[in-house]
Amino acid sequence: MRNVFLKSLRDQRKSLMFWGIGVAALSLVTILFYPAVKDVPDFSKLLEDSEALTRVFAGGFTDFTSPEGYLNSQLYSLLVPILFLIFAIGQGSGAIAGEEEKGTLDIVLSNPTTRFQVLIQKFAAMVVATSVLAVVLWLSVVIGGLIVGMDLSLWRTAQVTLSGMLLGVLFGALALMLGSASGKRGLSTGIAGALALGTYFIYALVPLVDGFEQAEKAFPFYYYIGGDPLTNGLNLAHAAVLIGITAAFLAVAIVTFERRDLAV
Repeated sequence: MRNVFLKSLRDQRKSLMFWGIGVAALSLVTILFYPAVKDVPDFSKLLEDSEALTRVFAGGFTDFTSPEGYLNSQLYSLLVPILFLIFAIGQGSGAIAGEEEKGTLDIVLSNPTTRFQVLIQKFAAMVVATSVLAVVLWLSVVIGGLIVGMDLSLWRTAQVTLSGMLLGVLFGALALMLGSASGKRGLSTGIAGALALGTYFIYALVPLVDGFEQAEKAFPFYYYIGGDPLTNGLNLAHAAVLIGITAAFLAVAIVTFERRDLAV
């Protein structure tokens, strides 16, 4: 291949294909259950009775009957972040640290390219792959909505999907930063995954503590779903926060990768 970017995309084409099939199947199955619950208000009441469970497993959304409420509570609040986070963290941790552990990074760098160019192209490949997954998710939601008769806005579903992709890329950039600094894929995956899980639970539960209602704004998950982009549209300021944090992680990754002695 002519550059690291194209080679990275080629190397993950099979993995991306299976991920796309899985994401499409999961979203379609979730949506196909909508007709069975939309006329049963008891489901919404059940969520309202337990605020903690609602925050953790439904993102604070208690409306099961409307298309937006159902998708927010059953798909976008938890399942979509999990999928994007697992995929992007795996991509980010493997971009540099994975190549280094396999002993192929020195081969890549032996070509007429710089460390900066390799890292940027690896990051770009991760963003493109995550974007492809986002498009698959959006299409499956649209198709599923047509099948069950959901009255969905194509533009709003695209916006909430984009917001989820930005969240995934953020934690993927965190894993890339950790891998660039340490050269250890397992370490970067573990730390990034633990931070993603920990910050989600803190984000979900901290508003239940008196006096800490506004503390949720300190966590990336708030900027993903806190403004309810499926109903209200994507908040550009929230998207800018996610992009800004991602850029900061990428900058640190560049500096640490440029200065570190590689294991060959």
